[in-house]
Amino acid sequence: MSQHESQNTPDVTLINRREFIKKTAVGAGVVAATMAMPGFMMGNAEAVDLANLPMKYKDYNVVFVSFDALQAAHVGVLGNPRNVTPTIDAMAKGGFNFTNAISVASWTVPASMTWFTGVYPSEHRLTNKFSVFNPPDHNVLSNLKKLSPELVTLAEVLKQNGYATGGFTGNAGVNGIFGYSQGFDEYFFEPGKFGSMSVSIPKGLEWLHKNKDKKFFMFLHGYDMHGQHVPEEGYDYRFVDKGYDKRYTGSAKEQEALREEGLAKGTVAVRNEDVQFWRAIYDEKIQRTDARFKKFLDEYQRMGLMDKTIFVLTSDHGTELFEHNRIDHGFSLYNELIHVPLIIKLPGQKAGKVIRDQVSSIDVMPTILDLVDAQVPDKVKKQMRGATLVTALKGKPVDKDVFFETDYRLYTYKRGLLTKDGWKMVYTLENKNRELYNLKTDPHETKNLVDQEPRRAYEMEQRVFAFFKSIGHDLMAKQWIPGMNPVYDSQAKQVFKQT
Repeated sequence: MSQHESQNTPDVTLINRREFIKKTAVGAGVVAATMAMPGFMMGNAEAVDLANLPMKYKDYNVVFVSFDALQAAHVGVLGNPRNVTPTIDAMAKGGFNFTNAISVASWTVPASMTWFTGVYPSEHRLTNKFSVFNPPDHNVLSNLKKLSPELVTLAEVLKQNGYATGGFTGNAGVNGIFGYSQGFDEYFFEPGKFGSMSVSIPKGLEWLHKNKDKKFFMFLHGYDMHGQHVPEEGYDYRFVDKGYDKRYTGSAKEQEALREEGLAKGTVAVRNEDVQFWRAIYDEKIQRTDARFKKFLDEYQRMGLMDKTIFVLTSDHGTELFEHNRIDHGFSLYNELIHVPLIIKLPGQKAGKVIRDQVSSIDVMPTILDLVDAQVPDKVKKQMRGATLVTALKGKPVDKDVFFETDYRLYTYKRGLLTKDGWKMVYTLENKNRELYNLKTDPHETKNLVDQEPRRAYEMEQRVFAFFKSIGHDLMAKQWIPGMNPVYDSQAKQVFKQT
């Protein structure tokens, strides 16, 4: 029996995705209207038949956007009935929309570094913020150069190919100190812990104005949707039920308390109306972020760069909003955490295409390098674990089984596999707990089928162990003992003060 099944929390488990859609559905006319976005999304080139797109864009610009903590199900083209992502939806409608993209990890530090190295978190080794945490005397912040000096980053390869490289982020898990700045000419991270695109976008545009006559690679990121980010102007509660009694306000402190309660107890005591409140303000934050991104694209078009640029939009991970009785992300590997949006918009492309094949976030680096026809050193070719998705853009199948992991704060150590036919295994190393789900019949992962499907469970467990051993990580070779590796100041104030 899974942890979710064993908890006696009827108030939360009654809220499923179908009921959420029923409660929040908007008129079909409104949704349809959002799909007909102005031409700024598409550039000025005439429509190009997908079959005739070149798929090689040597010396074109690349803008890679990470909407941190954006759960796939809260994107309009991926199922959200609320009109909160009209800009992202329009990019998807005019580009390639990968509806089954799975992240390699369920929180920022390990997931994002996989984009830039093309290897799994176990390999790049940025699995937590500290590589050594032994308070009060010996604490070492994780850093790619120190942990995996042999790895070459996406930015480094593009820089070697003559690209100007700029990163503009919200700090925290993508702080340059961890090695994210490796290969970037300029790498900005907002002084605040969970910075907004309201800061990273202006900084990015400032850099673009200086570099628009060069070919460039830009990484744009913000924490606007994260539980620890509150809109600078405050919430207007646009999606909150009018009769809500305001037990919660949506503050970062409230979110932190609920997150820690879930980690400590495996569940949180909230009412149905509280669940709806947190989902409502999450959608408000998404809508605000989408509007900021539209302003970025407006300015980008005014600069005349749309038809010279490949756009890649995605998220490092989703976030849990009580689907499994907790809030936040990192601790588990349920689909609300690892199913992410992935959109690729090519220069001059107007006709869109939905690609339903299952792919992995580990495929991002080889895809970008393939699209720009970069000269890739043999060492990097051997380094990358993923495969180019250009094959899918050409209409060929790329459906595959995907693997994922988390060692979040050392609270837990989980490894998992999701097959292309919808079977999912999550193995928890510290207690040998196994979870097996059939996502075709149980998309919300509520029925652990380990006892009903013992043979399948065993075979998938063996596949998980064999895969990680094949990339140099024998999961049987060590003990997996829960510990502490802090992420937030409140968990280790003295240590963060020192660092």
